[in-house]
Amino acid sequence: MRHAPLAILLTGSFAAALPARRAEPAPVEATLAEWTVRLSSATVPAGPVTFTVTNSGSIPHALEIEGQGTEQQTPLIQPGASATLTLTLAPGTYEIYCPVGEDSHKKLGMETHLKVAAPGAAAGVSPEAPAKGAKPAEEGAPVHPIRVVGGGPVIQILPGPFPFPDSAGPILQSFGPEHEALEGQIQNGPYSNNVAPISGKFTISAWEKGAVRDSVDGAAEFTTQDGARWKVIMDRVQTMDVPHHPKFGGVIMGLYYHGATGVHTPLVPTINSAVALWSVAHLYKNGTRVSDSAYVHVMLLSHTRSPKDFTLECWDCSKNPVDELQLQITPGPGQPKFDAPGGFLFVNWERSRARQAGY
Repeated sequence: MRHAPLAILLTGSFAAALPARRAEPAPVEATLAEWTVRLSSATVPAGPVTFTVTNSGSIPHALEIEGQGTEQQTPLIQPGASATLTLTLAPGTYEIYCPVGEDSHKKLGMETHLKVAAPGAAAGVSPEAPAKGAKPAEEGAPVHPIRVVGGGPVIQILPGPFPFPDSAGPILQSFGPEHEALEGQIQNGPYSNNVAPISGKFTISAWEKGAVRDSVDGAAEFTTQDGARWKVIMDRVQTMDVPHHPKFGGVIMGLYYHGATGVHTPLVPTINSAVALWSVAHLYKNGTRVSDSAYVHVMLLSHTRSPKDFTLECWDCSKNPVDELQLQITPGPGQPKFDAPGGFLFVNWERSRARQAGY
C-alpha cells in the first residue's frame, strides 16, 4: 500500500505525456446539380469537417463555405467528378453555395445553410426533414416588383452568324446533347449582327415572389421589317427548367449570365441583368391570334450593341450600363415556327429603363 501513491503518480504522468487524440473530421456529403445544393447533414459539431462534394449536374459547379470569418471553396468540379475540402469550423451558421458565374449559380437556387453546433449540442439532423408545421420557404419570401419601359431605337434581330464563335467554342463542349443545335446557331442563329431598325413599344411589370409564385403582366407591339404588325401579351410565367437554361422559376432580379458564365447559352455575350424572365404569352399577327402559348424571354441587360450600327460590340458586356431591353419570342413545344425570318421574333429597345420597390 505504501507504493500505491507512486503508482498513481507514475500512471498520471504517463497519461499526461501522451498526445491528445485528434478528433476525426465530421463527414458531410454535398451534392451539386442544376440548381440545388443538398447536404447529408444540416448540423455538425464544431471542429474539423470534411466535405465530400459531388457534381451530379450537367455543367461545372463548385462549393463555397462562408461564415464566422471563414470563406473557402473547392476548385471547379466537372460533371460527374468529386472534390474534398476539410475545414475547422467554429459554432455558428454557414452559407453553403455554388460561387460559379460570380454567384449566378447561387442566385439560381444553389444555396443552403449548415449549422455548426457547440460541443454537446445535437448534430446530424437531416435537411430533408423540416420541423413539423414548418411552412415552405417561398410562402414567406419577400416580393420584389419591377416595372420596365422600352425606349430608344427599336431593332429587329434577324438570323445570321454569331460574331464571337472562337470565344463561345470551348464553352459549347460542355453542353452535351444541345451541342449540335448550338453549333448550328453559330452559323445561322438569333444572336447575330443582321439587324433592321423597326418601331414598337413595350411595357412590362414583374414580381419575384419565390419559385412558382412569380408573376408577370406586360405587352409589346411592334412592326417588323416586312410590315407585319405583331402584339404579344404576357400574363403567365414559365417555370419549367431545361438543361443549361433555367427559367428562374419565372422571374429573377440581378443575374450575371450567358457568355462564359456557364449559365444559359454562350451565344450571347456575358451580361448583367436587372430582371430576366420567361413567360407563356398570347401572340397576334395583323390582328389575328397566332398562339396562346408562345414562349417569351425578356431581359433588361447590360448594353451589348453598338449605337452606330447595332452590331454586337463586346464578348464581355457585363460592365456596361443596364439599359437594353430584349424580347425574344419562340413557338411553344410542338408548335410550328412563326411566319417570320428564322421562325422566331427577336426585338430590342436600346435605351430602356426600370423602376423597383413600388415603382
